[in-house]
Amino acid sequence: MLLPRIKGPRDLDRLSQEELNQLAAEIRSFLVDAVSKTGGHLGPNLGVVELTIALHRVFDSPKDKVLFDTGHQAYVHKLLTGRQDFGGLRTKGGLSGYPSRAESDHDVIENSHASTVLGWADGLAKANEVLGREDHHVAAVIGDGALTGGMAWEALNNIAAAKDRPLVIVVNDNERSYGPTIGGLANHLATLRTTDGYERFLARGKEILERTPVVGKPLFETLHGAKKGLKDFIAPQGMFEDLGLKYIGPIDGHDIDALESALQRAKRFSGPVIVHCLTQKGRGYTPALEHEADRFHAVGVIHPDTGLPVKTAAASWTSVFADEMVKLGHEREDIVGITAAMLHPVGLNKFAEAFPNRIYDVGIAEQHGATSAAGLATGGVHPVFAVYATFLNRAFDQVLMDVALHKCGVTFVLDRAGVTGDDGASHNGMWDMSILQVVPGLRLAAPRDAEQLRAQLREAVEVKDAPTVVRYSKGVVGPAVPAVGRIGGMDVLRTPAPEVTLPLGPAGLGGALTDVLLVSVGALAPMCLEIADLLDKQGISTTVVDPRWVKPVDEALAPLADRHRVVVTVEDNGRTGGVGAAVSQALRDAGVDVPLRDFGIPQRFLDHALRKEIMAEIGLTAPDIARQVTGLVAKLDGRFDSEPAAAVD
Repeated sequence: MLLPRIKGPRDLDRLSQEELNQLAAEIRSFLVDAVSKTGGHLGPNLGVVELTIALHRVFDSPKDKVLFDTGHQAYVHKLLTGRQDFGGLRTKGGLSGYPSRAESDHDVIENSHASTVLGWADGLAKANEVLGREDHHVAAVIGDGALTGGMAWEALNNIAAAKDRPLVIVVNDNERSYGPTIGGLANHLATLRTTDGYERFLARGKEILERTPVVGKPLFETLHGAKKGLKDFIAPQGMFEDLGLKYIGPIDGHDIDALESALQRAKRFSGPVIVHCLTQKGRGYTPALEHEADRFHAVGVIHPDTGLPVKTAAASWTSVFADEMVKLGHEREDIVGITAAMLHPVGLNKFAEAFPNRIYDVGIAEQHGATSAAGLATGGVHPVFAVYATFLNRAFDQVLMDVALHKCGVTFVLDRAGVTGDDGASHNGMWDMSILQVVPGLRLAAPRDAEQLRAQLREAVEVKDAPTVVRYSKGVVGPAVPAVGRIGGMDVLRTPAPEVTLPLGPAGLGGALTDVLLVSVGALAPMCLEIADLLDKQGISTTVVDPRWVKPVDEALAPLADRHRVVVTVEDNGRTGGVGAAVSQALRDAGVDVPLRDFGIPQRFLDHALRKEIMAEIGLTAPDIARQVTGLVAKLDGRFDSEPAAAVD
């Protein structure tokens, strides 16, 4: 076995070509065995085995910076940099599913949002230039759809402007749209294009021809056009070279020798170079190759031999949304769907199958998707843009200035909201309810169960003059949580005495002052009911309400809060600027002076772990919250006991 002997990249240097191929096979076997036990990004990593080996043989990490976008294809990189214990992959205390600076000096970018790597590479190359580090190199791997993101092209525009700043961009092309235009001629032309002598020859030839009277300049342009036409015929490089970037490829991304040759030439060149590599997602694993949807881009725990899930998946929030979207599509011809390269993960695949002419995949371009949605709405249809909650961060300006300012009826459906856990800091959807609070006119729903998701999605798409947002958690949808009544637009989930039924009265629950008003947000409703039960055992009376629409704050909440001694909010979102902060402001505006305690996610980046482990770590559990609320009520009791009885009337 060769893999256990690889403790760092330089251990690759002494391996023969035959041994390198053996190592590649061992890595694929290791990945299938390890990831099938834990879940993770399998297909992308099976596709970059040889490419990663070649990168680490050519570049001297960590002195040279080898960068991965989005990082989900960095498992092989981890193996080659001394991290071969995958038993705890994506679990607490184990390896992250993405690059992690805490794990290794070889890891640079932790942000697993796509299309950022070229911006990072541009900055690192500039830093090398400023500090005179001529022996330092930067290699950025981008692909798997990331080139559809606008950030990538903004970076390319800057990179191309610096003709003499070395930078290697590896385009990992694992799609099946390009033909295998590889071989001796393409390789020979690539060598010429990245040879300083060739560049000097072109510059000298241009200088001579342009000095030649009458025919010189037209002749040069004709020859240059012919050269470019020949190159475009041989390889699909014109787009990059039009930007001023040198191009090598396409290269067989599973031929280590060819990859090393191309990367060495690119490394020696004194400017930015594109190395175009053709790879096969899921390579070497038949179940992945036969999975047409995404070639096992990400999997749960599976049987390694068959690729089938070990457990049958229960109904998820995503599946509930997917089915309801199809029903809406049949009922309304003006409903269209938008996805940012996440058709299956966000559940729009069923809608796409039913209505192929009413679905738009904009690629990894959330900003464009939001503005395009504004255009669709202005044109008379109602777009539903389904996106991971954490990825909506990227389109905030468009939500604010394009959708909300223009009062466009666009519905944003935020999947994976709140603590998601095993994908780490950048995938926790803990920002949306905070950043969206500042958007004028926007309405935000947080359904507590499947029935409410269906109902609130339908309510959202009825709004024609403002953006609406429906957000829900990752994973299995919980049990139905029935309401015992309604006050304003809020569902009452629990009253201080279970036998109390409607009517509850316009001011709340009758004349008696209740201890705690517990405002439950979204999928945390079962936990909030558990909190109320624990408080009840302490003799603390509790009302639990689900506001359903958390923005704007329901007008009935302030008078209801006025009939309670304490208000408690519980949300699966960052505490700063979240629902708790909005409720607090609404109470102040209404002149209701009631103590408020907000529980949510602390404003810090959370390490990867299971959701329940993170919730316990941050104190967002029923016993933790009940304990703190009990202490708060006890303090109030002490204060009230020292005051005249009239003060509590």
